Amino acid sequence: MRRVRERYKEGNVAIPSGCAISGILNRKGKTFSGKEIIQSISLMRERSNGLGGGFAAYGIYPEYKDLFAFHMLYEDESCRIKTEEFLSRNYQIEKAELLPVNKIPSIKEPPIIWRYFLVPRKEVCEELHISLNEFVVRSVMEINAAIDGAFVASSGKNMGAFKGVGYPEDIGEFYRLEEYQGYLWTAHGRFPTNTPGWWGGAHPFTLLDWSVVHNGEISSYGTNARYLEEFGYECALKTDTEAAAYLFDLLIRCHGLPKRVACQVLAAPFWEHIERMPEKEREIARSLRIVYGKALLNGPFSILLGCSEGMIAINDRIKLRPLIAAEKDENLYVSSEESAIIEVCRNPDKIWVPRAGEPVIGILEGVERWASAC
Repeated sequence: MRRVRERYKEGNVAIPSGCAISGILNRKGKTFSGKEIIQSISLMRERSNGLGGGFAAYGIYPEYKDLFAFHMLYEDESCRIKTEEFLSRNYQIEKAELLPVNKIPSIKEPPIIWRYFLVPRKEVCEELHISLNEFVVRSVMEINAAIDGAFVASSGKNMGAFKGVGYPEDIGEFYRLEEYQGYLWTAHGRFPTNTPGWWGGAHPFTLLDWSVVHNGEISSYGTNARYLEEFGYECALKTDTEAAAYLFDLLIRCHGLPKRVACQVLAAPFWEHIERMPEKEREIARSLRIVYGKALLNGPFSILLGCSEGMIAINDRIKLRPLIAAEKDENLYVSSEESAIIEVCRNPDKIWVPRAGEPVIGILEGVERWASAC
């Protein structure tokens, strides 16, 4: 979608970042409509500028829960045809359709948006000697890098990303999110810092069922991207949040790190802090910084990671971006501002400000391996 990217620029004026993030998880897996997350993120409209908004939703495709759901953005019909030729060679396409949207005046020049429910062809995976998940990852990399005008917005099971150029509440109305039912919703209002606003560049950034929305700027992007390239990832979009999504995939899925440990890698303690830790904890922290030094995220950020098993929110290690968390019964809320939580949860049982580098981890009940890995 290279030509589309050029249409939405802020000009040459340097504008400080002020993104908004929000997330709602029901730990019991009960589903609710996208109306609440739209209501929460829309309260922080002044932190956006209309150049990007988006949502990730989990549990929305129960009838296709065992299939990979690809949300695709196309610049024109020619790149759709090329992409579908690629998908037909490598996947069994169970269903393909235009994703239903509303026409609203505030959303200008949207791309062609399709969704596909897919099963990787076993013979192709067996020939390459890779797992189904790894095959999907390689497919996403190839489509985004090699098919000009095509972009994979999301590729996980029983989830989807809905994003574009506009204020988040308008994007939510455009995608008709009030008609979907999910147990986890995340949202983002984008105020771009160093990348142009365009449909593929809006948050969330995804891979498999990982989705990342983030406020701030990751100044270590160059180091992080080169590190990811060593493991076969290609940061085709040249933006920091894409690298963050891929790092979570590398650390957790590929290297098998527990989620809390992965967070410690990305927002690692300072060396002087490590030296004051108890001996066993100190040795672990030292080893992580030595082995995964190139995965450390520098700069001001608050990040919200969603996946099929729950969500994680984390700040940078000196807390240069805001992050608030709250609980009410089985619901967990996180947001850039307390007001965005109170808007949808008037009387939380608990509300707190996580410390710098301290992850907030929400787990679906019954997901034993996630709980044991935290």
